[in-house]
Amino acid sequence: MTDPFSENLIALLPNLRRFALSLTRRADLADDLVQITAERAFAARGRYDPSVRLDAWLFRILRNAFIDMTRRDKVRGVTVDVYDTPEAATVDGASVTETALMLGSAQEAMARLPDEQRQVMILICVEEMSYAEAAEVLGIPPGTVMSRLSRARLAVAQMLGIK
Repeated sequence: MTDPFSENLIALLPNLRRFALSLTRRADLADDLVQITAERAFAARGRYDPSVRLDAWLFRILRNAFIDMTRRDKVRGVTVDVYDTPEAATVDGASVTETALMLGSAQEAMARLPDEQRQVMILICVEEMSYAEAAEVLGIPPGTVMSRLSRARLAVAQMLGIK
Protein backbone atom coordinates (compact mmCIF):
# COMPACT_ATOMS: atom_id res chain seq x y z
CA MET A 1 0.00 0.00 0.00
CA THR A 2 1.42 3.39 -0.99
CA ASP A 3 1.09 6.65 0.88
CA PRO A 4 0.03 10.01 -0.67
CA PHE A 5 3.63 11.27 -0.74
CA SER A 6 4.75 8.26 -2.80
CA GLU A 7 1.76 8.47 -5.12
CA ASN A 8 2.36 12.19 -5.78
CA LEU A 9 6.06 11.59 -6.34
CA ILE A 10 5.33 8.80 -8.82
CA ALA A 11 2.85 11.04 -10.67
CA LEU A 12 5.54 13.72 -11.04
CA LEU A 13 8.24 11.39 -12.42
CA PRO A 14 7.54 12.28 -16.09
CA ASN A 15 7.83 16.00 -15.28
CA LEU A 16 11.05 15.41 -13.37
CA ARG A 17 12.51 13.38 -16.25
CA ARG A 18 11.57 16.08 -18.76
CA PHE A 19 13.33 18.73 -16.66
CA ALA A 20 16.31 16.42 -16.14
CA LEU A 21 16.56 15.87 -19.90
CA SER A 22 16.57 19.62 -20.46
CA LEU A 23 19.47 19.95 -18.04
CA THR A 24 21.58 16.94 -19.03
CA ARG A 25 20.59 16.49 -22.69
CA ARG A 26 21.21 12.75 -22.26
CA ALA A 27 18.54 10.18 -21.41
CA ASP A 28 20.82 8.00 -19.29
CA LEU A 29 22.01 10.92 -17.17
CA ALA A 30 18.46 12.24 -16.88
CA ASP A 31 17.29 8.87 -15.56
CA ASP A 32 20.14 8.84 -13.03
CA LEU A 33 19.23 12.37 -11.95
CA VAL A 34 15.55 11.46 -11.46
CA GLN A 35 16.57 8.43 -9.40
CA ILE A 36 18.86 10.57 -7.23
CA THR A 37 16.02 13.07 -6.79
CA ALA A 38 13.56 10.37 -5.71
CA GLU A 39 16.08 8.93 -3.25
CA ARG A 40 16.80 12.35 -1.74
CA ALA A 41 13.11 13.22 -1.57
CA PHE A 42 12.28 9.99 0.30
CA ALA A 43 15.21 10.53 2.65
CA ALA A 44 14.07 14.11 3.37
CA ARG A 45 10.32 13.54 3.30
CA GLY A 46 10.08 14.44 6.99
CA ARG A 47 11.40 17.92 6.16
CA TYR A 48 8.89 18.50 3.34
CA ASP A 49 6.61 21.46 4.04
CA PRO A 50 3.12 20.68 2.69
CA SER A 51 2.47 24.40 2.16
CA VAL A 52 5.00 24.27 -0.71
CA ARG A 53 4.04 22.61 -3.99
CA LEU A 54 5.61 19.15 -4.11
CA ASP A 55 6.71 19.57 -7.72
CA ALA A 56 8.57 22.80 -6.91
CA TRP A 57 10.30 21.09 -3.98
CA LEU A 58 11.27 18.12 -6.17
CA PHE A 59 12.51 20.34 -9.01
CA ARG A 60 14.77 22.15 -6.55
CA ILE A 61 16.16 18.82 -5.32
CA LEU A 62 16.72 17.75 -8.93
CA ARG A 63 18.46 21.00 -9.84
CA ASN A 64 20.72 20.77 -6.79
CA ALA A 65 21.54 17.15 -7.72
CA PHE A 66 22.36 18.30 -11.25
CA ILE A 67 24.71 20.95 -9.88
CA ASP A 68 26.38 18.29 -7.70
CA MET A 69 26.68 15.97 -10.72
CA THR A 70 28.16 18.75 -12.87
CA ARG A 71 30.75 19.63 -10.25
CA ARG A 72 31.69 15.96 -9.89
CA ASP A 73 32.03 15.59 -13.67
CA LYS A 74 34.34 18.59 -13.91
CA VAL A 75 36.73 16.90 -11.52
CA ARG A 76 36.37 13.50 -13.24
CA GLY A 77 36.85 14.83 -16.78
CA VAL A 78 35.07 14.12 -20.04
CA THR A 79 33.30 10.79 -20.49
CA VAL A 80 31.83 9.41 -23.69
CA ASP A 81 29.11 6.78 -23.83
CA VAL A 82 29.94 4.52 -26.78
CA TYR A 83 26.35 3.24 -26.91
CA ASP A 84 24.81 6.62 -27.74
CA THR A 85 23.26 6.49 -31.20
CA PRO A 86 20.78 8.80 -32.80
CA GLU A 87 17.31 7.35 -32.99
CA ALA A 88 15.48 7.55 -36.29
CA ALA A 89 12.01 9.02 -36.05
CA THR A 90 9.47 7.91 -38.60
CA VAL A 91 6.61 10.21 -39.44
CA ASP A 92 4.01 10.22 -42.15
CA GLY A 93 1.75 12.97 -43.38
CA ALA A 94 2.61 16.55 -44.24
CA SER A 95 1.21 18.10 -41.06
CA VAL A 96 2.92 15.55 -38.81
CA THR A 97 6.21 16.18 -40.59
CA GLU A 98 5.80 19.95 -40.39
CA THR A 99 4.96 19.76 -36.67
CA ALA A 100 7.92 17.50 -35.99
CA LEU A 101 10.26 19.87 -37.85
CA MET A 102 8.96 22.92 -35.98
CA LEU A 103 9.22 21.14 -32.64
CA GLY A 104 12.74 20.02 -33.48
CA SER A 105 13.68 23.58 -34.45
CA ALA A 106 12.21 24.92 -31.22
CA GLN A 107 14.08 22.31 -29.17
CA GLU A 108 17.34 23.15 -30.96
CA ALA A 109 16.77 26.84 -30.34
CA MET A 110 16.08 26.21 -26.65
CA ALA A 111 19.18 24.03 -26.41
CA ARG A 112 21.29 26.96 -27.64
CA LEU A 113 20.01 29.25 -24.88
CA PRO A 114 22.27 29.96 -21.92
CA ASP A 115 21.58 27.52 -19.04
CA GLU A 116 19.91 30.20 -16.91
CA GLN A 117 17.42 31.12 -19.62
CA ARG A 118 16.76 27.51 -20.68
CA GLN A 119 16.03 26.42 -17.09
CA VAL A 120 13.54 29.26 -16.59
CA MET A 121 11.85 28.57 -19.92
CA ILE A 122 11.45 24.86 -19.15
CA LEU A 123 10.00 25.50 -15.68
CA ILE A 124 7.56 28.21 -16.84
CA CYS A 125 6.58 27.09 -20.35
CA VAL A 126 6.85 23.30 -20.13
CA GLU A 127 6.26 22.54 -16.45
CA GLU A 128 3.71 25.36 -16.12
CA MET A 129 5.11 26.71 -12.86
CA SER A 130 4.34 30.23 -11.71
CA TYR A 131 7.11 32.82 -11.64
CA ALA A 132 7.25 32.54 -7.85
CA GLU A 133 7.54 28.75 -7.97
CA ALA A 134 10.27 28.86 -10.61
CA ALA A 135 12.07 31.50 -8.55
CA GLU A 136 11.92 29.19 -5.53
CA VAL A 137 13.27 26.23 -7.51
CA LEU A 138 16.13 28.26 -8.95
CA GLY A 139 16.82 30.29 -5.81
CA ILE A 140 16.48 33.66 -7.57
CA PRO A 141 14.04 36.61 -7.29
CA PRO A 142 10.80 36.46 -9.35
CA GLY A 143 11.86 39.57 -11.26
CA THR A 144 14.97 37.77 -12.45
CA VAL A 145 12.78 34.86 -13.59
CA MET A 146 10.63 37.26 -15.61
CA SER A 147 13.58 38.99 -17.27
CA ARG A 148 15.33 35.69 -18.10
CA LEU A 149 12.11 34.30 -19.55
CA SER A 150 11.58 37.41 -21.64
CA ARG A 151 15.13 37.23 -23.03
CA ALA A 152 14.75 33.48 -23.65
CA ARG A 153 11.48 33.92 -25.56
CA LEU A 154 12.95 36.68 -27.71
CA ALA A 155 16.07 34.65 -28.44
CA VAL A 156 14.06 31.56 -29.44
CA ALA A 157 11.76 33.66 -31.64
CA GLN A 158 14.79 35.19 -33.37
CA MET A 159 16.43 31.79 -33.88
CA LEU A 160 13.20 30.48 -35.40
CA GLY A 161 12.84 33.54 -37.64
CA ILE A 162 9.57 34.52 -35.99
CA LYS A 163 10.71 37.94 -34.85
